[in-house]
Amino acid sequence: MADKAILAIDQGTTSTRAMIFDSRGGVLARAQAELRQHFPNEGWVEHDPEDIWGDTLRVCREALSKAGLKPGELAAIGITNQRETTIVWERATGKPIHRAVVWQDRRTAEECRRLEAVHSLAVAAKTGLVIDAYFSASKIAWILDHVPGARERAEAGELAFGTVDCFLLWRLTGGKSHKTDATNAARTLIYDIGKQRWDEELLKLFRVPRALLPEVMDNAADFGMTDAQVFGAKVPIAGMAGDQQAATVGQVCFEAGQIKSTYGTGCFALLNTGETFVPSRNRLLTTIAYRLDGKPTYALEGSIFAAGSTIQWLRDGLKLIKSAGETEALARGGGGSGSVYLVPAFTGLGAPYWDPFARGAIMGLTRDTGIADIVRAGLEAVCYQTGDLMGAMADDFGRAPTTLRVDGGMTVNDWVMQRLADLLGVPVERPVVTETTALGAAFLAGLKVGAFPSLEALAGLWARDRRFEPSMPEEERRRRRQGWVDAVRRVRSAN
Repeated sequence: MADKAILAIDQGTTSTRAMIFDSRGGVLARAQAELRQHFPNEGWVEHDPEDIWGDTLRVCREALSKAGLKPGELAAIGITNQRETTIVWERATGKPIHRAVVWQDRRTAEECRRLEAVHSLAVAAKTGLVIDAYFSASKIAWILDHVPGARERAEAGELAFGTVDCFLLWRLTGGKSHKTDATNAARTLIYDIGKQRWDEELLKLFRVPRALLPEVMDNAADFGMTDAQVFGAKVPIAGMAGDQQAATVGQVCFEAGQIKSTYGTGCFALLNTGETFVPSRNRLLTTIAYRLDGKPTYALEGSIFAAGSTIQWLRDGLKLIKSAGETEALARGGGGSGSVYLVPAFTGLGAPYWDPFARGAIMGLTRDTGIADIVRAGLEAVCYQTGDLMGAMADDFGRAPTTLRVDGGMTVNDWVMQRLADLLGVPVERPVVTETTALGAAFLAGLKVGAFPSLEALAGLWARDRRFEPSMPEEERRRRRQGWVDAVRRVRSAN
């Protein structure tokens, strides 16, 4: 029904997608555009915010056209986004003062390491995070320090900061709404997730002027109306969440102990811990899974920096394949003892290592090693890294997850999903709708406008496509895992 149709904007690291869902969570239309990346220096990753905005408009209009809908027929819009990526713009014009500094960017790694040595415990107690260049705070400070006059203009209230969700909201509303949601705020290193507010001590530590900051909202909330000039009609923007939290909602992981893992450019696993803020002993992140009616639900999160980007590197860097679709056949072909390991530490290692200075390597090469072995090792690296996260989560939470729900582009590869189940030793469930990030944004917007009555109703909409049961012998699983542990040890910067 048109009056229940919801447009989800899914702005990711390598692409921008628009999807339109009906009131049963079914897909009415979709459109996607690849996002250009910029790498001005080693370890630096940037996006042009104007590219993000232009792509967003284009895919939204294309999706509406495919669905045969006019903008005024939409019930609401939901936004989900690559998290931590940092944009600072002029309030008067909406013009960014610098390219967006992407979550993968490592330019502030040395500064973060210095702060981590002194302030790690205090910051973790408030934010649930480690002090790392991954998060927004040090990126904000870098922009203000390197754009002439920016810090003074920020202090004077002339500039605004936002993650991608916030920037898109500003543009969609014609500059009327400077808001973000609790899940994106929780990824900045300057938001107290216990007290649910920006923290003055953290702002001082990271040298971020308070005048830059947006208002923090629930995930299902009144974020504003689109400016009539954007789509030709005013549409309520009613849902917003960072991509991994949106995927958690899309996978309906609403019970404590449920876990999902998303395989996109990176890999991100979230374990719902309910109302409990669980501090991690294993350098995982404690974060907000979602916040509704002012009440936060918490999660443990493990972040892997390279998943789909590893396959992109095999394709574009080494030119071993022409498309990601070739990897499944290559992985299935031939024997392979599993003795080749690829550690994709292209921009360091994420959880549970948090080593920004580690660098990637391929190990176990012999004269018999071929393209299939290296491709297989690249795919297996995603599985091994997921195993690192699952083990840390089990220790922190006190019990191991019994099932893993998966989503994202890599999950279409049946070989990877089976190998994931084998190396984890737990069943892996793939849903019918694998674009759960966009689906979660639609669910949140729909909750606000009444298209979906409750979380229980959303849980009833989830449908499984396939369940992958582990079949690898335990002895082989242990042997392969030990080989991975040794490979990671060899690339760590401490060695």
